[in-house]
Order: sequence, then structure tokens, then C-alpha cells
Amino acid sequence: MSSPTPPPGYGPQDPQQPGQYGQPGQPGQYGQPGQPGQQPGQYGQQPGYGGQQQPGYGQQPGYGQQPGYGQQPGYPQQPGQYGQQPGQYGQPGQPYGQPGFGQYGAPGFGGGIPGNLAAWPNRVGAWFVDSLIIGVPSGIGSAIAGNTNNSVLAIIGLIFYLAGIGLAIWNILIRQGGSGQTVGKQVLGLKLVGADTGQPIGVGRTFLRQLTHILDGLSCYLGYLWPLWDEKRQTFADKINNTYVIKL
Repeated sequence: MSSPTPPPGYGPQDPQQPGQYGQPGQPGQYGQPGQPGQQPGQYGQQPGYGGQQQPGYGQQPGYGQQPGYGQQPGYPQQPGQYGQQPGQYGQPGQPYGQPGFGQYGAPGFGGGIPGNLAAWPNRVGAWFVDSLIIGVPSGIGSAIAGNTNNSVLAIIGLIFYLAGIGLAIWNILIRQGGSGQTVGKQVLGLKLVGADTGQPIGVGRTFLRQLTHILDGLSCYLGYLWPLWDEKRQTFADKINNTYVIKL
């Protein structure tokens, strides 16, 4: 008796068996054509473990650059939170501007005492230079006009005397009011400034200061000596007019 012929597709040598062992050319067990024994999702490259990264195993939100350690998404980096804090009114990290600087940027002005106040001997030296500039022509004029009966010489003497007054107005009021320096102060490296601004005080205020120097002389010249022991090195006129003489 002959053996029965197996149906097509069930013979051991039949090349058309549908995916029994995943041989090439046969449809796979789960419909993948030509995959040699690799069933999708069972033992091969499965979704989430192979080349295709799934959320939760690759770079997950919250495990890479996490909020709270880098620059937070949606929250701009706050200036001064962990680094140099910006100053309240001035440059970053320093409240009210530069340390040691006052309201208008000049050292010590706007409330504090500047550290470069002029010493009393320097002020005396500047006064001496200015006295020569003003006193020499005035003295010559007074000497000529007072010791001659000659009208021509008297006129010459008057011219010298008026020249001295003109030099005083220019040097003490105009020049010092605009730049803070007379010729004598410039020679000694000094400057007259307002205690509130650190800038020259102008012609009008300089004129008032010169008038109040009368108080320095009326007290047996004690006002002129006051800078020797005063913390701010001010004469009475300086205190009344709120001025400093500083060393440049």
C-alpha cells in the first residue's frame, strides 16, 4: 500500500510552507514577508527597546535639562537670584552706585565727607599766590596815586589800582565760580566745590561766600584757622555756604 500524499504546504521539503521556521521567501508568522524567524515584537527589536526610543526610556522630559537646574522653560532667568545681584539704584551688585560715591558721582558728595579735602597749608599757599596777583598792581597804584601831586602819575596809579580790582573780580568770582579754581588754587592743585554736588558753585554763590569771609576775620581770624581741627576742614564761610576745598 502506498503512503498518502500530504497536502500541499505540509511536506517537510515543501518550499512554500507558510512561515513554519521563518525561512526566506516565506511569509512570517505574523504577516512580515521574508523576515527570517524574527517576529515583530516577540523576541527581536521591540518598540520601546530598540532604535525607536519611546518616552520614558530615552531622553525623557524631566530627566534631561530639568526645570529648576537650568534655565526654566517659561521662566526667564531672574537677574541676581544666584549670581551678582543688581544694585538698587546704580551698577549691578552695588546698591546706590559705586561704593564711596555720592549722589552725583563725585567721591564723598551728596551726604558723605570726601577723602581728598585740602590741607590747611595748601589753602594758605593758594591764598598767598592770589594775594600777590591782586595785591601787586593794587599796591603799586596806591603808592603812586598817594605820593604824588602829578596828575599824570595819579592817573597811572589809578589805572594800576583798578587793574588790581579787575583781577580780583576775574580771578576770585568769575574764574573760581566757573571752574572752582583761582590761579592760586590751580597752582596748588585745589578746587572749590559745592558739598551737595561736587561741582563749581557759580559766580553768585562764590560772591556770597566771599562776603561771609567777613565772619572769618571778625572772630580774630578764628574762622580762617578753623580747618586745622574741623573734620570737614571748612572755614565759617564754607559751612555757611556748604562748600568744600578739595585736593585734586
